[in-house]
Amino acid sequence: MIYITRKEHFNAAHKLFHSEWSEEKNLEVFGKCANPNWHGHNYYLFVTVKGEVNPDTGYTVNLKELSTIIRVHITDKLDHKNLNLDVDFMKNRMPTTENVAIAIWEQLDAHIQKLGGMLHCIKLCETDNNYVEYFGGS
Repeated sequence: MIYITRKEHFNAAHKLFHSEWSEEKNLEVFGKCANPNWHGHNYYLFVTVKGEVNPDTGYTVNLKELSTIIRVHITDKLDHKNLNLDVDFMKNRMPTTENVAIAIWEQLDAHIQKLGGMLHCIKLCETDNNYVEYFGGS
Protein backbone atom coordinates (compact mmCIF):
# COMPACT_ATOMS: atom_id res chain seq x y z
CA MET A 1 0.00 0.00 0.00
CA ILE A 2 1.28 3.44 -0.95
CA TYR A 3 -0.09 6.89 -0.18
CA ILE A 4 0.08 9.84 -2.56
CA THR A 5 -1.09 13.38 -1.82
CA ARG A 6 -2.15 16.25 -4.04
CA LYS A 7 -2.08 19.78 -2.58
CA GLU A 8 -4.49 22.46 -3.81
CA HIS A 9 -5.43 25.95 -2.67
CA PHE A 10 -8.61 28.03 -2.62
CA ASN A 11 -9.88 31.22 -1.02
CA ALA A 12 -13.37 31.37 0.42
CA ALA A 13 -15.52 33.44 2.75
CA HIS A 14 -17.94 32.23 5.37
CA LYS A 15 -19.75 33.12 8.56
CA LEU A 16 -20.47 30.82 11.48
CA PHE A 17 -23.86 31.58 13.00
CA HIS A 18 -27.23 30.15 13.88
CA SER A 19 -30.02 32.36 12.57
CA GLU A 20 -32.23 31.44 15.53
CA TRP A 21 -29.61 32.72 18.00
CA SER A 22 -29.10 36.34 18.98
CA GLU A 23 -26.09 38.22 17.65
CA GLU A 24 -24.68 38.17 21.19
CA LYS A 25 -24.99 34.38 21.50
CA ASN A 26 -23.42 33.87 18.05
CA LEU A 27 -20.51 36.11 19.04
CA GLU A 28 -20.14 34.27 22.34
CA VAL A 29 -20.01 30.85 20.66
CA PHE A 30 -18.25 31.63 17.36
CA GLY A 31 -16.28 34.78 18.19
CA LYS A 32 -15.06 36.79 15.23
CA CYS A 33 -16.11 33.93 12.92
CA ALA A 34 -19.67 35.23 13.46
CA ASN A 35 -18.79 38.60 11.89
CA PRO A 36 -22.03 39.85 10.29
CA ASN A 37 -20.00 41.01 7.28
CA TRP A 38 -18.38 37.59 6.76
CA HIS A 39 -14.65 36.80 6.74
CA GLY A 40 -12.36 34.72 4.58
CA HIS A 41 -9.54 32.20 4.64
CA ASN A 42 -6.79 31.05 2.33
CA TYR A 43 -7.42 27.31 2.53
CA TYR A 44 -4.92 24.59 1.67
CA LEU A 45 -6.38 21.23 0.73
CA PHE A 46 -4.41 17.97 0.82
CA VAL A 47 -6.10 14.98 -0.80
CA THR A 48 -4.38 11.69 0.05
CA VAL A 49 -5.12 8.60 -2.00
CA LYS A 50 -3.96 5.09 -1.16
CA GLY A 51 -3.57 2.00 -3.26
CA GLU A 52 -1.15 -0.29 -4.99
CA VAL A 53 1.31 0.80 -7.64
CA ASN A 54 0.20 -0.22 -11.10
CA PRO A 55 3.12 -2.20 -12.57
CA ASP A 56 2.38 -0.91 -16.09
CA THR A 57 2.25 2.82 -15.27
CA GLY A 58 4.17 3.05 -12.00
CA TYR A 59 1.24 5.13 -10.66
CA THR A 60 -1.14 4.57 -7.80
CA VAL A 61 -3.40 7.07 -9.57
CA ASN A 62 -2.63 9.47 -12.37
CA LEU A 63 -1.96 12.80 -10.61
CA LYS A 64 -3.07 14.80 -13.63
CA GLU A 65 -6.44 13.05 -13.52
CA LEU A 66 -6.62 13.51 -9.73
CA SER A 67 -5.86 17.22 -10.14
CA THR A 68 -8.65 17.57 -12.69
CA ILE A 69 -11.15 15.82 -10.41
CA ILE A 70 -10.26 18.10 -7.50
CA ARG A 71 -10.45 21.20 -9.68
CA VAL A 72 -13.81 20.33 -11.27
CA HIS A 73 -15.56 19.06 -8.14
CA ILE A 74 -13.93 21.16 -5.42
CA THR A 75 -11.76 24.18 -6.19
CA ASP A 76 -13.87 25.51 -9.07
CA LYS A 77 -16.87 25.38 -6.74
CA LEU A 78 -15.15 26.82 -3.64
CA ASP A 79 -12.54 29.30 -4.86
CA HIS A 80 -13.54 32.94 -4.27
CA LYS A 81 -16.98 31.84 -3.14
CA ASN A 82 -19.09 32.32 -0.04
CA LEU A 83 -19.41 28.89 1.60
CA ASN A 84 -22.73 29.84 3.19
CA LEU A 85 -24.37 31.10 0.01
CA ASP A 86 -22.63 29.92 -3.16
CA VAL A 87 -21.66 26.26 -2.74
CA ASP A 88 -24.29 23.64 -3.56
CA PHE A 89 -22.74 20.88 -1.46
CA MET A 90 -22.54 23.15 1.61
CA LYS A 91 -26.23 24.02 1.55
CA ASN A 92 -27.78 23.69 5.04
CA ARG A 93 -24.37 22.91 6.63
CA MET A 94 -22.51 25.03 9.13
CA PRO A 95 -19.36 25.92 7.13
CA THR A 96 -16.83 24.96 9.79
CA THR A 97 -13.55 23.51 8.60
CA GLU A 98 -14.73 20.15 9.91
CA ASN A 99 -17.91 20.20 7.83
CA VAL A 100 -16.13 21.49 4.73
CA ALA A 101 -13.63 18.62 4.96
CA ILE A 102 -16.44 16.05 5.27
CA ALA A 103 -18.28 17.60 2.31
CA ILE A 104 -15.11 17.53 0.20
CA TRP A 105 -14.69 13.82 0.99
CA GLU A 106 -18.28 13.17 -0.07
CA GLN A 107 -17.69 14.99 -3.38
CA LEU A 108 -14.43 13.20 -4.21
CA ASP A 109 -14.74 9.63 -2.93
CA ALA A 110 -16.58 8.02 -5.86
CA HIS A 111 -14.48 9.86 -8.46
CA ILE A 112 -11.23 8.68 -6.89
CA GLN A 113 -12.46 5.10 -6.77
CA LYS A 114 -13.03 5.32 -10.54
CA LEU A 115 -9.33 6.21 -10.88
CA GLY A 116 -8.46 2.94 -9.14
CA GLY A 117 -7.43 4.44 -5.79
CA MET A 118 -9.08 4.78 -2.42
CA LEU A 119 -9.51 8.12 -0.71
CA HIS A 120 -7.48 7.96 2.49
CA CYS A 121 -7.56 11.46 3.97
CA ILE A 122 -8.78 14.99 3.42
CA LYS A 123 -6.60 17.52 5.23
CA LEU A 124 -7.98 21.05 5.14
CA CYS A 125 -5.89 23.89 6.55
CA GLU A 126 -7.93 26.96 7.44
CA THR A 127 -5.02 28.92 8.94
CA ASP A 128 -1.35 28.32 9.65
CA ASN A 129 -2.39 27.05 13.08
CA ASN A 130 -5.69 25.24 12.43
CA TYR A 131 -6.43 22.26 10.23
CA VAL A 132 -8.73 19.26 10.07
CA GLU A 133 -7.98 15.73 8.92
CA TYR A 134 -10.89 13.53 7.89
CA PHE A 135 -10.51 9.81 7.16
CA GLY A 136 -14.11 9.05 6.15
CA GLY A 137 -16.65 6.98 7.95
CA SER A 138 -19.04 8.02 10.64
